[in-house]
Amino acid sequence: MRMVAGYEGGKALAVIKYSEKVLEHFRNPKNIGMIEDADGQSTVGSPACGDQVSMFLKIREDRITDIKFLSYGCASNIATGSIITEMAKGKTLTEAKAITWKNAVDELGGLPPVKIHCSVLAIDGLRAAIQDYEEKTTGIKQERKVDEMMILDELKKVIYPKNGINIVDTNMIRYLSFEEGVITIEISIEETDLFKQNVLEEIDEHLEVLPGVRKIEIKVVEY
Repeated sequence: MRMVAGYEGGKALAVIKYSEKVLEHFRNPKNIGMIEDADGQSTVGSPACGDQVSMFLKIREDRITDIKFLSYGCASNIATGSIITEMAKGKTLTEAKAITWKNAVDELGGLPPVKIHCSVLAIDGLRAAIQDYEEKTTGIKQERKVDEMMILDELKKVIYPKNGINIVDTNMIRYLSFEEGVITIEISIEETDLFKQNVLEEIDEHLEVLPGVRKIEIKVVEY
């Protein structure tokens, strides 16, 4: 395990521990680049939020024959993009869609708790690229109406760094409503929690991209 620290504005940032495998995939990422005539591709995340991943697929007879990615973000973002492309290459679409962020984290020998979201983002990118291919080949766009169940599905992608479990399954979401484009959430988290701001920012990033959402109201409560 290696520890990496940095400086910003003359101030020391928190030390983050990375496994040797994470550092190897960061320094020498696999499958980096673009596929100009990709059969399926996607871009998820946003540079403005700190992390973005683009995925490009070549598919033959329902199997991923080539896959590449581009990354904008931190070491964990690059490493997870690298390992997930390695895991998906050669697999059928069904097998690739079954790959989870936990599988990627395990393959990397673990990720720092505050960086788990990078593996979720990379998996989103892979699945979105597969969906793009499937929509192109079938001519049927897979649209889903935004409702409270869809919002909960998105919130399940927000990982609480303290335990590595999503904020829905840890019962942190105490109230949720979606009316006239406004998402209202009550989340149970202590004001002094070191990961509070990370969690709130992740919620915003996942929900603000949903169609029809014009406002997100988050209330922090303590139960």
